[in-house]
Amino acid sequence: MPTIHRQNGFRLYFYSHEPNEPPHVHVDRGEATIKVWLDPVTVAKSRGFRAHEITDILAMVATHRDMLLEKWHEYFS
Repeated sequence: MPTIHRQNGFRLYFYSHEPNEPPHVHVDRGEATIKVWLDPVTVAKSRGFRAHEITDILAMVATHRDMLLEKWHEYFS
């Protein structure tokens, strides 16, 4: 599970065993977790985050989307 980015207590990472799925990241903070597709930036599934937190997470992922996609393709290529 390579960690790609940390910000404001959030950890962004991907699982190394998911190369056949579209590009995405997992975001955790405490016990809460969310899976976010990168193209387009949308929620795949979420557990434990409140609606306003999800909005903030999506904005954070969108801000770093290019870097996240680059890291995805570097890792899985």
